[in-house]
Amino acid sequence: MKVAIVHDWLTGMRGGEKVLEVLCERFPDAELFTLLHVPQSVSPTIERHPIHTSTLQHLPFSRRYYRQYLPIFPALIERFDLSRFDFVISSSHCVAKSAMAPAGVPHVCYCHTPMRYAWDQFDAYFGPDRVGRLPSALLRPVMRRLARWDRETAGRPTCYVTNSQHVAGRIRRYYNREAIVVYPPVDTGFFRPEPVEPERFALVVSALVPYKRLELAIDAAREAGLPLTIAGSGPDRAALERRAAGAPVNFLGRVTDTDLRALYCRAAVFVQTGEEDFGIAPVEAQACGRPVVAYARGGAVETVVAGETGLLVDQQTASAFAGALREALGRRWNPAAIRAHAERFGRERFGDEIEAIVRARMNGQ
Repeated sequence: MKVAIVHDWLTGMRGGEKVLEVLCERFPDAELFTLLHVPQSVSPTIERHPIHTSTLQHLPFSRRYYRQYLPIFPALIERFDLSRFDFVISSSHCVAKSAMAPAGVPHVCYCHTPMRYAWDQFDAYFGPDRVGRLPSALLRPVMRRLARWDRETAGRPTCYVTNSQHVAGRIRRYYNREAIVVYPPVDTGFFRPEPVEPERFALVVSALVPYKRLELAIDAAREAGLPLTIAGSGPDRAALERRAAGAPVNFLGRVTDTDLRALYCRAAVFVQTGEEDFGIAPVEAQACGRPVVAYARGGAVETVVAGETGLLVDQQTASAFAGALREALGRRWNPAAIRAHAERFGRERFGDEIEAIVRARMNGQ
């Protein structure tokens, strides 16, 4: 059976690419289709598959500014010719779910989220305070059209799978479709406790983008008198560095997995101030035995056990997070219990569950 896997873009190993990596392991003969591929930006497991790209690959400055081409993504994803494939799997947080499978060919979509900027997070990305009043006004109808297209093409997958009950609710609300929840893969074999004493600092591991609300982490750490380390890269770095001026905040940029594991193990507490669809980094921190302070919305309420593996913060304010950080530092945590909880999100478990769903659809079930 010829299998096509469609993914939005390949520019780095984030949560979506970790899902894709397991799909590539489980379906080693599959061919990949993606809008843009930056060579060597993803794991060898992904790179070794045949990779087909769209016209975006050849447009000016697309490797760095591919998000600026968002309005043409629908046309690009629909141009992929999947006619020679017997089964389609999409890994989608933007437009991949709308790839056009041949008539009668099953299409299983692992939907990380309906695209945030077209639905409920326009202001976080394109509000007047982000891009200016005039560009925001011009972009609003563009995003409305994109949302209409997104809804109109929601029937293309024959089956939706997603990463949390939270996102299943968004799929139900925006697409009027039901989704099977399969928690995404966390490499609990690699991310494990190390024999080191935690140090007095908080850790953020995140893309530096608007909806992560990292300004709250910076302000909360300053208010709590706690040094903060931020690992990750993204377009908001310069603005966040300006906000952190004078505070003990260390921006590391991207780090290797080995260095990341060491950071998790050394940190006194991991902090997540944004609303995540699932949030792999907090689970990686828990796999290393470290407690999490997270906003009590989205995937965190499914991955953090309040009072046992971390603290959930009801108010998305710097003061509320500062109080939670102080409380977390004052508690005695059980690293073994935190680690045991994280193991239920392991990589093999994800692979087995998603493969079972795909194989059942392949067999017409």
